[in-house]
Amino acid sequence: MIYMDYAATTPIREEALNAFIDASKNYYGNPSSLHDIGSKASTLLETCRIELAKLIGGQEEGIFFTSGGSESNILAIRSLLKGTNKQGKHLITTQIEHSSVLNLFKQLEDEGYTVTYLGVDSYGQIDLQELKESITVETVLASIHHANSEIGTIQPIEEVGSILKEHNVLFHTDTVQTFGKIPVHVLDSHIDSLSISSHKIYGPKGVGACYINPTIKWTPYFDYTSHEKGFRPGTVNVPGIVSFLYAAQLIHQEMDVNDKRLSQLRTTLLNGIEEKALPIHIEGHPTNVLSNIIGAIVKGIEGQLTMLECNRRNIAISTGSACSVGKQAPSKTMIATGKDPQTAKQFIRLSIGRHTTETDIAKVLEVLDEITSK
Repeated sequence: MIYMDYAATTPIREEALNAFIDASKNYYGNPSSLHDIGSKASTLLETCRIELAKLIGGQEEGIFFTSGGSESNILAIRSLLKGTNKQGKHLITTQIEHSSVLNLFKQLEDEGYTVTYLGVDSYGQIDLQELKESITVETVLASIHHANSEIGTIQPIEEVGSILKEHNVLFHTDTVQTFGKIPVHVLDSHIDSLSISSHKIYGPKGVGACYINPTIKWTPYFDYTSHEKGFRPGTVNVPGIVSFLYAAQLIHQEMDVNDKRLSQLRTTLLNGIEEKALPIHIEGHPTNVLSNIIGAIVKGIEGQLTMLECNRRNIAISTGSACSVGKQAPSKTMIATGKDPQTAKQFIRLSIGRHTTETDIAKVLEVLDEITSK
């Protein structure tokens, strides 16, 4: 099968798998144990913390290992809100955040917070002026993702960070889709906290990280928790973290080469759609977009049907974020960019990765031609 759903998850790479096996055999101790075997695992864990911090330009004291991006989003925002000294109950986010963030903000509304959900333009970008005008003396925190998981549009987080810093508003950003694809630097972008997931970068599933600027006050969301300095409960997954770090270091070493190759494949796909005059409209920003994500409207065909027809022909695509699958509502990103519900339901996402080839792209174009011509 041709896999075109790398934005949902990636296959673990051999080097990361070998690192997991080696750490499982040789560093099996609980890092919280005080004996030598535990200390050995703890030392390795701290090395991973240091090395991961280097990749985002942060400090190792700010790295907390988690089970993935969703947990990182939830715990970061909860811990910052619980720990802040700033008075106020107003929050800011966007209409197109990952479901883990949007669902949390709905919960926070039930708890007495007011939330401004920033709109986006037809390309999926926020308006910085709208952000500025949304900030009040009551605003405590804003969560604005680095790039959208459905159409790949990149947000101007350096400008966002500067605006929020100027108004003393905490800035959390979901970098699950961008980490390892484009540079992420916490100081340059004035980021107070961010989330990362291992399985988006060819590492193991069930592992991730959260960064919180060590100068920012936070309070553990879970009381009486000892692991990860009280950030989360549960024995730390040292082998998974080691594997995650290997994958993170490798993808950063390959970042420029990967982006160039994926950009070429993307161009081949888009050119093919145009040359074949397929009834497909590409969504997302024309330039400020991740090279690996191609969101599209297949005119006249529901995305679910396009996905199933592709699957019958051994091609795996999606109809959006894997965390929203099973819900009958149309893509929230498409609705936010101005599509009516019927058009929004025609959305599909193709996402490419390290195993995608020109031959795969040619086959996908052939299949899309076949499906749309019916």
